[in-house]
Amino acid sequence: MRKWLPLVAVCLGTFMLLVDVTIVVVALPDMARGLHTSFADLQWVMDIYALALAALLLGVGSLADRIGHRRVYVAGLVLFALASLACGLATGPAALIAFRGVQGIGGAAMLATTTALIAGLYQGRDRGIAFGAWGAVSGAASAAGPVMGGLLTQHLDWRWIFFVNLPISVLAIAMTGKYIARSRTSRTRGVDLPGMAAFTLAAGAATYALIKGEDHGWTSGTTLGLFGLAALALLVFLAVELRGRQPMLDLSLFRQASFSGLMVAAVLLSVAAFSYLAYASLWLQSVRGMGPVTSGLTSLPMSVAAFVVASLAGRFLHGASPRLTVGLGLSLIGVGALLQAFVGAESTWTALAPGLAVTGIGVGLATPALAATAMASVPPERSGMASGAVNTARQLGNALGIAVLGVVFHAGMSGSLRGSGGQVGQGGGVSADALAGGQAAAVIGRADAGRREVVEHVVREAFAVGLRDVFVVSGVLGVVGGVVALALVRRPAAPARQKAGPAEAVGVVPVPGASAAP
Repeated sequence: MRKWLPLVAVCLGTFMLLVDVTIVVVALPDMARGLHTSFADLQWVMDIYALALAALLLGVGSLADRIGHRRVYVAGLVLFALASLACGLATGPAALIAFRGVQGIGGAAMLATTTALIAGLYQGRDRGIAFGAWGAVSGAASAAGPVMGGLLTQHLDWRWIFFVNLPISVLAIAMTGKYIARSRTSRTRGVDLPGMAAFTLAAGAATYALIKGEDHGWTSGTTLGLFGLAALALLVFLAVELRGRQPMLDLSLFRQASFSGLMVAAVLLSVAAFSYLAYASLWLQSVRGMGPVTSGLTSLPMSVAAFVVASLAGRFLHGASPRLTVGLGLSLIGVGALLQAFVGAESTWTALAPGLAVTGIGVGLATPALAATAMASVPPERSGMASGAVNTARQLGNALGIAVLGVVFHAGMSGSLRGSGGQVGQGGGVSADALAGGQAAAVIGRADAGRREVVEHVVREAFAVGLRDVFVVSGVLGVVGGVVALALVRRPAAPARQKAGPAEAVGVVPVPGASAAP
């Protein structure tokens, strides 16, 4: 069992950084009261973390290839722990948001290196099992965030959603130092600073535009300017990478149809499997009257299915073609979303459960295979780059999905309200903006007693129509992703390893008891 202790060290960091994506959601109202600010002002507590992850993953992954994956992983753990402590001690919203951004930098350093570490630590069947376990932990973390956040906030204090990271960080750092040997890489590879700066600007501007596009307006000067800046920065990045002697992203990889297919699959997996959860949660809380914790628990069918399937797939399907595992997984994710499109005005959370379970099966099949295949497509000394590319695609996919599905959701509700026969509709005190803003209960409460029942039905029907449209779009994109994977993804040939210099070790080797400094 000692050979799996390095995997435990990696999975601890993975679980912690992914839990923190969603753990703050249920604590925001208590934060606002404790810091004497508004709920809207604290939205940046969520947004800045996602922004840091999306903007920095590729650059940090490339940097890790040069200075060592373990070194960057441990640095990320330390930074994450210190930032968590600072967030818990923050006395004002500005300090909390700033330290949350620092926490996101630490999270990017961990996420960019976890799969690279696993690829170096394990080979053959053990690698399949390890990626399966990593995929299982990743799936469980997404659902655990709101539940953990609700329990800690309810029984202790909102600050404990940050303090809880400290013992986990300490344990992960100690286990990494003891069970994962130092990886030494060639220092002849330079750091592509212009490429890192250009891509960070492009990804950051695009992610910010997607996060805030609905608030500013999709055709506003601010949003269009941000997309323009992102496009310009991306062009600069491509020019730098094509001309550079040591680019941080090997663009020649995209000449391989399989690698390009993997990147498309990574984007569509996040869109089809996770982006709609924000709108399902809004429906459960605004219309069905659930609390944040109980609404978070409704995603358990997906999380449990993903955990079980990823664990079993890693053990029994490690030799299967990634074309089948990724393609079938994405197709099941699409089918799971389409099954949820049967939601109606009088439906409860149980209407989502079968589709969520099918989606979880797809996530459990596709996620480990996606990461493992990307790692196998490059030499070990470039695994940080591959890890950063896949995770950047997934983060940008989630941001893009939330934005696109938000437009679909709003349009569906607006159409339903316009078709309500003039009883309430847009001119009768019910608007899609109010419903999308979580004000369904207030809208129903303001209605006259004589027509409150009618208003409530119209609100429920509008939500149902919006959700159905969201699930259909998600399902179609999932199936499209499955078709792309089946058509393009192939088992990669063993990449040629670059000649090692005198200061270069072969990969990352687990040495139980080793305690070399990172």
